[in-house]
Amino acid sequence: MLRKSVYALALGGLLLTACQKEENFSDETNPLSTKQELKNGDIIPGKFIVVFTQDTFSTRVDKVQQVSYEESHAKALAEASTFLSVYAVPSGKIDQVYGASIKGFSAELNELQVNAIYRDSRVAYIEPDRWIVLDYKVESISDPTAKGQTTPWGITRVGGATNYTGTNVAWIIDTGIDLDHPDLNVDVSRSKTFVPRGRTPDDDNGHGSHVAGTVAAKNNTIGVVGVAAGAPVVAVKVLDRSGSGAYSTIISGVNYVASAGKSGDVANMSLGGPTYQALDDAVLAASNKGIKFSLAAGNESANANLSSPARVNGSNIFTISAMDNADKFAYFSNYGNPPIDYCAPGVSIYSTYKSGKYATLSGTSMASPHACGVTLLGSPRTDGYVLNDPDGNPDPIIHK
Repeated sequence: MLRKSVYALALGGLLLTACQKEENFSDETNPLSTKQELKNGDIIPGKFIVVFTQDTFSTRVDKVQQVSYEESHAKALAEASTFLSVYAVPSGKIDQVYGASIKGFSAELNELQVNAIYRDSRVAYIEPDRWIVLDYKVESISDPTAKGQTTPWGITRVGGATNYTGTNVAWIIDTGIDLDHPDLNVDVSRSKTFVPRGRTPDDDNGHGSHVAGTVAAKNNTIGVVGVAAGAPVVAVKVLDRSGSGAYSTIISGVNYVASAGKSGDVANMSLGGPTYQALDDAVLAASNKGIKFSLAAGNESANANLSSPARVNGSNIFTISAMDNADKFAYFSNYGNPPIDYCAPGVSIYSTYKSGKYATLSGTSMASPHACGVTLLGSPRTDGYVLNDPDGNPDPIIHK
């Protein structure tokens, strides 16, 4: 966790960068105008995440799992509103609230407000919100055909498909899932969107549906089959149709999984960006509740310790690099041990897609769901080591 004494060194510069365009950010005639210009990792002008210390509101928030997500969300919103009223910040400036993972909120704040809140003893740290954009390669998209079911090479490489008979679910924190795809068993009742102005967790990008199919596509007579075939998948939509979104929104998705999930469930996060303490802390807190997280290592051909949430380490957290069908390390994959735990297939992966279609994609986004399916079935094993790992410490290849 970033401590105030450390964060203070950078706060001034971040405030200048983040706040100087606040008037643009608040343009009600086109609230997305600024965000549409943002690139991966950019600071969102005027937006901040405030994280409370662990003992702040502890008697009310720590028991969040004893109530519904809706009740816990209402409590967290009331607490954030009360806190901000001291600084004359109207509750309408609050964007997201958190209580089941980290304790805090995101809001539109000006420089004076941030400086004042930063000095509050109840605040652990403040970070400017950032924008991320998915990075992966679409090789082909196809309509359903009558050729029957195929088993993608990646599924075979990690041990083949197993019909899932357990009681846990896979939470897909992504662009949503095609809610009525015939090859997916989507738990629509628990699926939820956190995308601003979003109305449905249905996938209008395709990335999340592809991830879901690798984890758990049905073992039927059509399309593809997943690692944990037929397992329920829950759409947690945090990225929009362009595959973009704010860290504050992604943390809301993690917070929802921490509240609504149970021990033994799995969650997949085939997304990420620059290092970000609040996201890392949220993932770690959710994993400490017994939910197993599979995290994509990232596609920058760089050290995974430079990416969040990929850099997070924990007993229920698995960071996954990517390889091709010859067991060779993918040229785009991030590397480094720690945080990487396993390598999995991530090149030319065929799976389900939006609008009932199928697609072949490449990226560590495609590697991570192989591991997610394996961990849903039980404790992962290994089958050899990836070749040509650039860090010189070959990652073990995950296997059922």
